[in-house]
Amino acid sequence: MAKKSASKAEIAKKTGISKSRISELTLNPSTQLRVRELYLIALAIDADPGEVLKEICKDLKLEHK
Repeated sequence: MAKKSASKAEIAKKTGISKSRISELTLNPSTQLRVRELYLIALAIDADPGEVLKEICKDLKLEHK
């Protein structure tokens, strides 16, 4: 997936997500991203939401029992 660039302020304006929430998502790795936020951010940066989800979750694997 090609890396997209946009300012936090621009993404906040396009998505309606607060600038403080955008900052929290980018600065704190333990912050949980909501699916609604992922979808809106993907649209704001002109990316496919499914591809963004795959990129974010690429290290997740099912546990074998």
